[in-house]
Amino acid sequence: MNPNTYNQRVLDLARQKGMLRPVDLQNAGIPRIILSRLMASGQLEKIGRGLYRLPDVQTSEYEMLATIATRVPQAVFCLLSALQFHELTTQLPRQIWIAMPRGSHIPKIDYPPIKMIQFSGEAYAEGIEVYERDQVKLRVYSVAKTVADCFKHRNKIGLDVAIEALRDARAGKKASANDLWRYAKVCRVTNVMRPYLEVIE
Repeated sequence: MNPNTYNQRVLDLARQKGMLRPVDLQNAGIPRIILSRLMASGQLEKIGRGLYRLPDVQTSEYEMLATIATRVPQAVFCLLSALQFHELTTQLPRQIWIAMPRGSHIPKIDYPPIKMIQFSGEAYAEGIEVYERDQVKLRVYSVAKTVADCFKHRNKIGLDVAIEALRDARAGKKASANDLWRYAKVCRVTNVMRPYLEVIE
């Protein structure tokens, strides 16, 4: 196949996926050298280690989440990042919070800064919702699961943040009482959440 055909296939892939990794070319049977050529000609730009995109792409507020989701497909956005995604906090986290299965290594990502929490069993697998932003699929815990996680990890983010998230979730009708109880059980924080849930109900 001539280089121009390869170039076009890579550019089409970049449009389709939003962000490209070298493994995407490998899976499509395209030599990696094409990435270097396209960067040299200004048709692709490098936005992080092993991550490329078209230079004229309009970026959005989800760019950092999309970057991580592309590099670490098994990551689930959790705690402060999930609260921000669901518009349940006024805080702007300095790091992107991700959940990974217990035993995972911290992903080697230069930017954006990440905070990894290890979850196991149901606490990792339950309550994952998938949203598409900037042509990238983002895995984010649901509102109810995120609220329960906040109570579970209140020593990391503060009990006041968890209570505020619970109040806002109920006031905005973003999570039902049944769902909140369900995830309180999954995260084993029923006793911690009960007094706050009863007051709000």
